[in-house]
Amino acid sequence: MSQDDMSQDDMSQDDMSQDDMAQDYIETPPPPPPPPPPKRFTIEEEQTRLYRRFNSQGTQLTVSLLPPPEGEDEDDSNPMAHFLDSVTELFEYALRDLENSDMVGITISNEVEVKDKAIRISFRRKDQITGDVIWSVFEKVAQSDVRFNALHKLVMTVHSVRMPIGNGRVIATKGRPLENMVRLKKVL
Repeated sequence: MSQDDMSQDDMSQDDMSQDDMAQDYIETPPPPPPPPPPKRFTIEEEQTRLYRRFNSQGTQLTVSLLPPPEGEDEDDSNPMAHFLDSVTELFEYALRDLENSDMVGITISNEVEVKDKAIRISFRRKDQITGDVIWSVFEKVAQSDVRFNALHKLVMTVHSVRMPIGNGRVIATKGRPLENMVRLKKVL
């Protein structure tokens, strides 16, 4: 065998190994882009705290809702529609990192007017928090004697609990191992 033949064999092996490596290499998808900046509110402060022992997380957002824009468009000039859209966008922003199966409890209070009672949405799955649920809570506040001023800075506290998935860990049996018990049962 000549040196040219050996070098061609080596090159073909090198080419094959590079092809094999290319097939074995799986390209990971790029990370998702960051969420777009909110259009209907400004974020003053955001704090997140993780409670590892309870598998839960608390996020506190301090936000200011922006007033409706002055324009010719009828949808933009309606203050109620603008308020509902602002609150919906705020909820989408606050719940962006949670799974649909996570349990979420939300409290909205006013930072300036401390006498105002807080608005609370009880714990429920994230996929159950919809615009209708939010609107029904705000309607109840509006119909009651309780006052709530949404023009000042709002403090929105989101408590989320990640629900366990699966059967948990395997518990060791007491006494004989399971394989021995199955064998003994077959013998009997």
